[in-house]
Amino acid sequence: MRRVYFDNAATTPLIPEVREAMLPYLNEIYGNPLSLNTWGDTAREAVDEAREQVANLIGANSEEIIFTGSGSESNNLAVKGLSLAKKDKGKHIVISEIEHFSVMNSAKTMEKLGFELSYVPVDKHGVIDPEDVRRAITPDTVLVSIMQANGEVGTIEPIKEIATITREKEVLFHTDAIATVGNIPVDVNELGVDALSLAGNQFYGPKGIGALWLKRGVRIMPLIDGGIQEGGRRAGTENVPAIVGIGKAAELAKIEIPSRMKNILKIRDRLIKELPGKIDHIVVTGHPDNRTPQNASFCVEFIEGESMLMLLDSKGIGVTSGSACTSRALKASHVLLAMGLPHEIAQGSLLISPGIYSTDEDVDYLLEVMPPIVERLRQMSPLYSKYTKSKKGGE
Repeated sequence: MRRVYFDNAATTPLIPEVREAMLPYLNEIYGNPLSLNTWGDTAREAVDEAREQVANLIGANSEEIIFTGSGSESNNLAVKGLSLAKKDKGKHIVISEIEHFSVMNSAKTMEKLGFELSYVPVDKHGVIDPEDVRRAITPDTVLVSIMQANGEVGTIEPIKEIATITREKEVLFHTDAIATVGNIPVDVNELGVDALSLAGNQFYGPKGIGALWLKRGVRIMPLIDGGIQEGGRRAGTENVPAIVGIGKAAELAKIEIPSRMKNILKIRDRLIKELPGKIDHIVVTGHPDNRTPQNASFCVEFIEGESMLMLLDSKGIGVTSGSACTSRALKASHVLLAMGLPHEIAQGSLLISPGIYSTDEDVDYLLEVMPPIVERLRQMSPLYSKYTKSKKGGE
């Protein structure tokens, strides 16, 4: 049976060059970067090099990079740490209705601690109006956190325009760039933000390693207390193999993003164009043009996404329904609901995310296998039965 991995938005495979770079730090180079000996020196040099590689990917300075255990930890550190550091100025946070749960739930935690939380809406394509951000900001606002691109529908947000507003209002601005860094060109200076989250497993690095870029001079309250690692901003012995891995992945991404985008866009555009021609009553979600290259997202009407995923998996095709962080929750995506899609349509969400190893043959196989699966599920669907009866009655 053919196996097709179209779940790169959830995590990307570890590419061979990254694996090779990590191996020595899983074996003979095992020192603690803080140790004042040869073993520690070697490990510390590797961490320093990786910090420079990650910084180069986003146009930053190496001392502005804080390594974390994941993209979600980076978002937690940003939302909680920046808010707490500014609590004497005010206690109001602004986020969008489509943020990843690592931002949304962090903001809700701050709400429990006495902060006020405001949500900015999105339009039918998932786009945020910068003027809505302006209207949400009050004299008590200390942080705005808006993702650069949504991982579920791929829509890229007007971060530069929002940053102009937050600078004018003298409010800190954090962006969750986990879906973009390593996949499209990202430069923190061009964006104009104060903090930015990224994750290694989104651009062919290892899982369990992320980073937070924090603009020089911006204060943050650590969430993990202990030693002086990461400039005293994130305690704990560094995960040297993973840090080396994200560094190598960042170095390769910096070079290869243009060629990767060209190849992945070709696959993505075929999916968006051809799948609706094979299956009726299918809705393309997200912005039609301004979206990340690795995202082809749909809602298939009259069926539930989970059943579709399982049957596709039985045919060797790996996709997801909404965010990987919520796909097991059996709930309609909060992103799709915020975009105005009815609950019954949002239940049929499907995210197909090609990567650097995806081929036209993979698309051909999906286009062959998926229509019979959808037809089979619709024959068991009360919603589809009701629809077909009403259609016949109207003829």
